[in-house]
Amino acid sequence: MTKQDLQQQYEWAKSLYSQHGIDVDQALEKLAQIKISMHCWQGDDVSGFLFKDEALSGGISVTGNYPGAASTPAELRNDLEKAFSLIPGKHKLNLHAIYADTEEKVDLDQLEPRHFERWVAWAKEQGLGLDFNPTCFSHPKSKDGFTLSHPDAEIRQFWIDHCKASRRIGAYFGEQLGQTCVTNVWVPDGYKDLPVDRLAPRQRLKASLDEVFAEPLNPAFHLDAVESKLFGLGSEAYVVGSHEFYMGYGIQNNKLICLDAGHFHPTEVISGKLSSLSLFTNGILLHVSRPMRWDSDHVVTFDDELQEIAKELVRHNLLETTHIGLDFFDASINRVAAWVIGTRNTIKALLAALLEPTEQLKQAELQGDYTTRLALLEEFKSYPFGVIWDYYCDKMGVPVREAWLHEVKAYEQEVLLKRG
Repeated sequence: MTKQDLQQQYEWAKSLYSQHGIDVDQALEKLAQIKISMHCWQGDDVSGFLFKDEALSGGISVTGNYPGAASTPAELRNDLEKAFSLIPGKHKLNLHAIYADTEEKVDLDQLEPRHFERWVAWAKEQGLGLDFNPTCFSHPKSKDGFTLSHPDAEIRQFWIDHCKASRRIGAYFGEQLGQTCVTNVWVPDGYKDLPVDRLAPRQRLKASLDEVFAEPLNPAFHLDAVESKLFGLGSEAYVVGSHEFYMGYGIQNNKLICLDAGHFHPTEVISGKLSSLSLFTNGILLHVSRPMRWDSDHVVTFDDELQEIAKELVRHNLLETTHIGLDFFDASINRVAAWVIGTRNTIKALLAALLEPTEQLKQAELQGDYTTRLALLEEFKSYPFGVIWDYYCDKMGVPVREAWLHEVKAYEQEVLLKRG
């Protein structure tokens, strides 16, 4: 399709949306300002570089052995650059602590900003922001399934010190890059079978978090988030950091509450939680994923829940206070393609939401005109937002439609298949 064809189709689509008071140009300007935090761990199956021989633990499992996984920081950055070149807009990268780029032998509780200097230099060069996460899993001190709530005070202190160090690293990212870094704390703590004492581990977790967050950091550069989970492998019966625990802790202590799409009951969705949570918090962190049966973190597709999440963010003006991150890992397909598919779908869902006649729908609802509400919602499902998406991709200098796949396939032949 030529640029002229794209422009003509775009003008036609614009005219349709304008009939409902929708300014498409304005919607695209707003879309270009939204930053998605793309997760580094899709590129190497959550291995990281600090403890490459340490088996995955903490309820984390990656399926598949597609060729070309990154095995060095340089390889991972190359893969990320390829993915970002196929995704419209300037975004962020979400790093885990085990992705430190250093020749120094260092444990998690001793990490410092200098161990991530190469990541910061690269992010500056690429025009990206960075987010961060302490890695409270896949470590000898997390073998029994407990970290910040561990009954052993010495082990518990190790994880407290690691989370403290992670916050300082996150603050350094924010200062250096001029973009607020969100440091998200998730721990896998829990029991495989029913515990007798549900309270004591939560008391220990609360006390640990209080110590972790004791050091004040500039919110212009750094924000804290806490993330719950329903269950995981090895914690099927009881998770210390439940949704209720972290919702209470986050609201009480003014922390972002992270909602992960895969961390709730199979029939429970996070889109329905956003409006309620927005009333009691200053912001929300999302981990957009695609659960299947349980928290299996499949590549994000353009499904109903993704679209509902986007609509909630747009309808209630939550975009400025919501930090959108991705969280999936699939080693059964090309890893670069997984990033591109998931991130483009997330941006695409936000575009579709921005092209909805929100005020018209709200007004019909307020007047009790549910007929108009339903009719418009259904008709807009077939409005030509795909034309707007094609135009946006072209305008942002990335491939239109599936043309990006040809670049990924070429990269696979030229780079990925030559590894290892």
